[in-house]
Amino acid sequence: MAAQMTDAHRRFLQVLMSNGITEGSEARKIHQHCCETDKVYYAHDKLDDFISTINSHLQPLFMQIRKGLSEDDGRAHYAVVNLAETEVTKMASDYTEIELELFRKTMDLIILSENGFASSTDILNLADQFKTKKMKKKEAEQVLKVFVEDKWLSEKNGEYTLHTRCIIEMEQYILSNYQDVARKCNICHSLAIQAFYLLSLEIKLSWSSVSTYKSQVCESCGIGMHLPCVRKYFRAQAEPRCPKCNEFWSCDIPGMSRMGSQTHHRTPFLALDDASKT
Repeated sequence: MAAQMTDAHRRFLQVLMSNGITEGSEARKIHQHCCETDKVYYAHDKLDDFISTINSHLQPLFMQIRKGLSEDDGRAHYAVVNLAETEVTKMASDYTEIELELFRKTMDLIILSENGFASSTDILNLADQFKTKKMKKKEAEQVLKVFVEDKWLSEKNGEYTLHTRCIIEMEQYILSNYQDVARKCNICHSLAIQAFYLLSLEIKLSWSSVSTYKSQVCESCGIGMHLPCVRKYFRAQAEPRCPKCNEFWSCDIPGMSRMGSQTHHRTPFLALDDASKT
């Protein structure tokens, strides 16, 4: 039998729905505030249990509080997801038909790209190719700005990618409509959109270049892993191997450096922050 919902649970749910998406540390503060305000037992390490209680009562309504990781920094985020709506049409009440078409085409560019980004130039060039009616580029620029403000897209230096909110809420839509390219992180099981393909150890890139990519893909079996998950998983391994196919992980690992032999199958890894101590 599901645990009873209290006013603290209801208050927490209302805040999350109002926020759209909430970063993990903020969710913990909200959890504490709700419990203390409504005089309900609070334990700092029981947020997941607290959310599970809410989800058990949301299930008949086809809703759920979902947890996902930011591809930028690996931090947890929470969002309320409507499971009955798996398409972009869940945004229909907030945007016009032509604005939704711009979002769909932007999503196509991002997900079908090699690195999970689409340039503003490429997006704006689509504005006069819509099926419904044409959109001026100035109008498209304003709509993109709204998508960023509403946390459906993220933008940096004219490059757009899917915001963590979009990845969490649109997960089923993305998996259903981009089956050939959409992949989940093999460790945290959240979608990995910004993939970094490094097919040769001979390729030399600075870490400032590598950091623009947020995931890596196994050269042998194709599974994806977020960079924070890659580092955590391989940190204690002298010879990193894919968790699925057990082949050598050929991508450079964040915060780790190869030392010693040039034969990559026998090259141990050291954490960069530890290497100075040896």
